[in-house]
Amino acid sequence: MDISEFDYELPEELIAQQPLPQRDASRMLVVDREKQDRTDSHFSSLPDYVRENDVLVINNTRVFPARLVGLRDPSGGRVEVLLVRQRGPSIWEALVKPGARLRQGARIKFGDSRLRAEVLDAPRNGLRQLRFEYEGQWEAVLEEVGETPLPPYISRPAGVSVVDRERYQTVFARQEGAIAAPTAGLHFTPHIFDRVLARGAHVAEITLHVGYGTFEPVRVNDVAQHRVGSEEFELCERTASTINDTRASGGRVIAVGTTTARALESAVNVMGQLEHARTQADLTIVPGYKFRVIDALLTNFHLPRSSLLLLVCAFAGRDLVLQAYRQAVYQRYRFYSYGDCMLLI
Repeated sequence: MDISEFDYELPEELIAQQPLPQRDASRMLVVDREKQDRTDSHFSSLPDYVRENDVLVINNTRVFPARLVGLRDPSGGRVEVLLVRQRGPSIWEALVKPGARLRQGARIKFGDSRLRAEVLDAPRNGLRQLRFEYEGQWEAVLEEVGETPLPPYISRPAGVSVVDRERYQTVFARQEGAIAAPTAGLHFTPHIFDRVLARGAHVAEITLHVGYGTFEPVRVNDVAQHRVGSEEFELCERTASTINDTRASGGRVIAVGTTTARALESAVNVMGQLEHARTQADLTIVPGYKFRVIDALLTNFHLPRSSLLLLVCAFAGRDLVLQAYRQAVYQRYRFYSYGDCMLLI
């Protein structure tokens, strides 16, 4: 299939620029794969779609302040850095802007110069390697100098706000390491979880640190040739046992987010069982993939021609998903990270 088959028209004003005042006030488009129909609903109704003995699986990763804005030393030119992956003591792979004009050996200073970096490699497409120098503890310096790494389609004159530190983070975020939020989880509140549990369902956690691979552009025409970069994930024994027991008793596995879906599908063994794993998720899910674990998926709306949209289409079928997207546009849903969501059952 050609990547052009996963395109859709989206008016720019439907890209959510701010979170709603209340997390669970989002709209939710419910897509029934068996009936091939769609229902407009609200996220606050999610527990009504959960059955006794289902398990809701969430990704407890926590976003760290991975965006750095600095100045070239000594010229003073502005430089933006998005930390992606640590490669060694004080060495990180990063997206750098303007990357092409920063030669090997270029130096950057951030904040009050407590944090400095040297570019270790020559200009090329994609990631660069930086060596950092700092005074004090790395985590404390990063918390002071770094910013919440909002996606580039969130464009505000005033930039990142204090509100983003809390709202671009799920209420269940615990394990720090992500450079982007698992956005399907942003809608949840403790009250929603209480209602899910009251229905006799379970809640289980995995950790997948959302990295560059999740939002790296698809650069090939044939989607079968696309490969999503690996991301670190952990599935604990308790979660594996809960999911295995749920499946054995006829309950459904409801993945909260594409990151959760990818982690679960990466952790299933040849016997169809989940087992404890702490490794890299290197699975690429495109149409034609046969899902082995998840039965339902809660997800936000994704960019055209993206690997995340490919995963959703693999789960529910391209035609049904794109029909749902057209309905969401017509009904003026809010799109992307701070936007509304879709439940595929």
